[in-house]
Order: sequence, then structure tokens, then C-alpha cells
Amino acid sequence: MLVGSAHPKEADIRPPSPPVIYNPPSIADLAGGSMRVVSAEPSKGSFILQPSPSNRIMMAADTATIQRPAPEGGPARYDVVIIGAGPAGYTAGIYCSRAGHNTLILSGILPGGQLVNTTDVENYPGFENGIMGPDLMMDMRKQAVRMGTTIIDDTVQEVDFRGPLRVRATDGEYEARAVIVATGADPRKLGLEAELTLGGRGVSYCATCDGPFFRNQDIVVVGGGDTAMEEATFLTKFARMVHVIHRRDRLRASQAMQERALGNDKITFHWNSRVTEIRGGERVEGVSLQDTLTGQTRQMEAGAVFVAIGHSPNTSLFRDKLDMDGEGYIVVNGTATSVPGVFAAGDVHDRRYRQAVTAAGFGCQAAIDVDKYLEG
Repeated sequence: MLVGSAHPKEADIRPPSPPVIYNPPSIADLAGGSMRVVSAEPSKGSFILQPSPSNRIMMAADTATIQRPAPEGGPARYDVVIIGAGPAGYTAGIYCSRAGHNTLILSGILPGGQLVNTTDVENYPGFENGIMGPDLMMDMRKQAVRMGTTIIDDTVQEVDFRGPLRVRATDGEYEARAVIVATGADPRKLGLEAELTLGGRGVSYCATCDGPFFRNQDIVVVGGGDTAMEEATFLTKFARMVHVIHRRDRLRASQAMQERALGNDKITFHWNSRVTEIRGGERVEGVSLQDTLTGQTRQMEAGAVFVAIGHSPNTSLFRDKLDMDGEGYIVVNGTATSVPGVFAAGDVHDRRYRQAVTAAGFGCQAAIDVDKYLEG
């Protein structure tokens, strides 16, 4: 399911309009041909993808053809291997290749990061009228290939950073002089069916991205930590009223964030409550709430639901391989990790900004750091 995205600057906000459902002519192209559509409901913007019969494929940087990767006789060697193909990974590929390094991106079977599940992106510089998230990712991919990057749509299964830097994917093993980790992070979900069926039509995980779509409406924010308070406070710029739903009788947010939210007349708190259902047909119409103490249920009308219960960085592959904090984010010095030659870019270490443009910026930084490392 494809969801809306992007928050323009205040002065650039256009009149409110409902999120657009993205219906690409060939969404499988986003995976460079490695995926095929097996079920689609274009009217709902819903697509189910499975690996194509060719399974894993390679887009050769110097041709327009597609070939199967089949490294034999030991690992294929590259100057730089980039794991992940969102804005950070693609940008890193562009910069590394332009610097003259033989660069490989291992993108996974559905590349593009969270932006492939995004409709209108209005706050990425350079697009006066905005751009669809999947289109932006495809353009980044094509640009990386044009610069000389090899892209293989394969999933990394294991890494070995103890000696020569080695990366084992499903269909091949690779050795690199430097590795950039750009595997991103995913928002934590409530586990409700409507998060799939109403994604992009009122269910969101990013107030900065989608808040302007819901002007003068009642908006629900789920969560009680710093992220939820920040999202709720931001959404008061657009909402008629923001309703914070929290399963406890007190917030987990820092004192400063609590005071800021509790003192805002446009935020109402619903304590000891949890969302059991998100209601709606073509778009979100309301939520069902359950009292966590009494079990009683009630209904609330709302035009949007913002789930703000945190993010999970996609770093399990690097556990015990790289230093991480308590939540699994990679610890970096600049973009350098705890292992010489291994760098990180984007949401794998960025817990604060989590925007496409900042991820691209981190990809640029990592590539420049890699260049200095390799030339040093």
C-alpha cells in the first residue's frame, strides 16, 4: 500500500487536497524487473509483488541490458559495496562512482526504501510541483547506473567484517575495500489491518510528511513518547484538534516535551486508551478506542491517524558486527562505524530527522568519507 508523504515549507503549502493514490503503469519496474505484480487493485492503490522467475538480477552499469549475476571462483571484488537502495544508498552510489570507485549496490528484492510507499513528495528540492516517491527512486536508480554503479537486486544474508570486508547475498558473495550500510529504518506499527488498507488515505507515520493533507480536521496521534509529542505539537499547525491516544495514565516523553504538549490548547489527551480499529472506506473516518482499565469501547471521528510509537532500524544483520546503541541504531563518528572501512548512512543511524533529503545528504557524506578512506 502506498502512503502519502512530504511536508512543504509553511509559505509553500498549497490548498488542502486529499492524498493521491499512486497507480504506476508498471510498479515492478521499481525493482528493475526482479519483481512481478501477482495481484493488483489499482483503485485502492494496492499491489502484491513476488520475485520474478529470474529471481535476482543485475543491472549492468555500462549497458542497457539486464544480466544474471553469477560470481564464480570466490567473491566478486568491488571497491565499494553499498547495502541498501533508498535515498542514502543511491546517493552514495552516485558519489562513489563519480569518484572513480568500482561500486556495487545490493538493493534487496524491492529497492527504493520507504519512498516506494509514498505518493506526493513535495519537500524534496528540485521539483516545483512535487514528485511521486516511486518516480524519485527510479530516477535516483537510473542516475546511479548512469554514473557507473552496478545494482544487484539481491538480499544480503550475512556480513563478515573481521578481515577482508565480505558480504554474502542470496545469489553471490562479494568482497570490498569499503562498505556503506544504508538499510534504513521502518516505523513501528499497531498491527491493525487498516494500516495496510488505508495507508496513504489517512494512516501515516510521519507528521512532517503528511500533516498538510489534513487541514482543519480532527487528527489522532498514537503514542506517549517524545516522538508522539513532537508529532502532535507539529500537527496543531493544521488540525482542528489533535487527539493523543496513550495506553497509560502518564506520558513517557521528556519533561520538556510533556509540558509543551500538555500546555497546547489544540491537543486533547485520552489516557488509558488504545486504538483497536481504524475505521473508513475510501479514507480514514475514525477510530475505535478501548479503555485499558475497564475494557469499555467507544468511537471517535477523525480524518487521519498518525502512529508515533517509534522506529526500528534495519540493523539486525549487523548485530555483534558493529557498535549499536540500545535501540539498534548504528553508532557513528561522522559516518564511520566501529569497524575500519565500514560506514553508515541514513536512518540506520539517524534517529532525529528521518527525511529523504537528509538521508541523501548522509549518503553523500558517507561516500566522501569512503573516498578519503580509500585514497588515504
